[in-house]
Amino acid sequence: MARILVADDEEGVRSFLAEALEYEGHSVTTAADGEEAARLMARQGVDLLLTDLRMPGMDGLTLLRKVREEQPDVEVVVLTAVGTVESAVAAMKAGAFDYLLKPVGSPAELRLTVARALERRALLNWKTEARQSAGDVELSWGAPAMSPVVEALRKVAPTQATVLLVGESGTGKEVTARALHQWSERADGPFVAVNCAALTETLLESELFGHEKGAFTGAVAQRRGRIELAQGGTFFLDEVGELKAELQAKLLRVLQERRFERVGGTRTLEADVRWVAATNRDLKAMMARGEFREDLYHRLAVFPIRLPSLRERREDLRPLAELLLRRIGDELGRPGLRLSPEAVARLEAFAWPGNVRELRNALERAAILADGPVVEPRHLWLDPTGAGGPAAEASTSEGGRLPDLTLEELERRAIEQAIADEAGNRKRAAQRLGIGLRTLYDKLRRYESP
Repeated sequence: MARILVADDEEGVRSFLAEALEYEGHSVTTAADGEEAARLMARQGVDLLLTDLRMPGMDGLTLLRKVREEQPDVEVVVLTAVGTVESAVAAMKAGAFDYLLKPVGSPAELRLTVARALERRALLNWKTEARQSAGDVELSWGAPAMSPVVEALRKVAPTQATVLLVGESGTGKEVTARALHQWSERADGPFVAVNCAALTETLLESELFGHEKGAFTGAVAQRRGRIELAQGGTFFLDEVGELKAELQAKLLRVLQERRFERVGGTRTLEADVRWVAATNRDLKAMMARGEFREDLYHRLAVFPIRLPSLRERREDLRPLAELLLRRIGDELGRPGLRLSPEAVARLEAFAWPGNVRELRNALERAAILADGPVVEPRHLWLDPTGAGGPAAEASTSEGGRLPDLTLEELERRAIEQAIADEAGNRKRAAQRLGIGLRTLYDKLRRYESP
């Protein structure tokens, strides 16, 4: 089922088109002119606009250009009378998907054109979603700690309940939110995410709600917000604990009324989204300190789910590391990268204070340091504190503070350590590092050059 808006100044034509499309199960809204159509589209999201070109006031071509500027994801089919095909050609150049001659030959012709337009829109959405998620999400490989989590997610996904994901940083909250979206009835709609910690308060408000032209300095054109872009889909609000008090109040209103206004605007827009929020902060402790609204917490925590840390789900560690390493290898143009048994043992023995995000970073560094197809323990730079990054196992300085090393410095230290371990035998050091002797000499010359 699609949401379709029909704009035509002839009541008989509007009724015919609406009935023919409703027969196919679509949700159809009608407008008697371009101005009414523009107002309706500003209040509610649609998938397709079917508009006559000749209407009093705002004509169809003007309406088309307005839609292309403000809602480029909406497909448009124009209606034009016989003898004015030139207007239809102009509409196609302006971004219409197709045109139909009036009077429309039959309901079948109308439905076929609409089906093709919706198929194109679905294809574009699918390509966007495929780029974001690259297939179905795998949340666990059998870890007992994850079994109740996955079961709860599967049960809540088909509902419209607001979900609050809590857990340490790096436990995969956005991946989990994408899984909820894919398993829900809104899977064909968009998945839109906003990180509340990544933007200033002013920018975040505009990002969430959009803004009208002239709303503030630099607002040279109207902009649709992320909530508006997520119509019919899932809206993921990451790091929700970072929201300031004023934005908490505005978000609460949207959750309660499912309506909002753009910054600097007066028109009320509908928020047809499924809400998923996430945080690594203790919201109850923040409530006690007066830093987070209690009413907003209860709106967000309709269905709270705690994601276990990586050290609580060690059964998942090896398959997760192998999956991440395959992806990293593909990204680096080095398919076939694999972990040695010793590297796996070292990964499984580590505490992972930074969770999955830290694991991926460690594997990416190791993949860069490993010249061959096998990642060995010596390629893994692990920091028990979760804060030192690749410098964690290097020598410390300045009272124990870890130095900030570049990748080249890391590589140099690894080579020097291998040579020292092999008592100066560079041939054996090269073999230890998994690189050729000539490559080793080339690297050493590069380090020694000024």
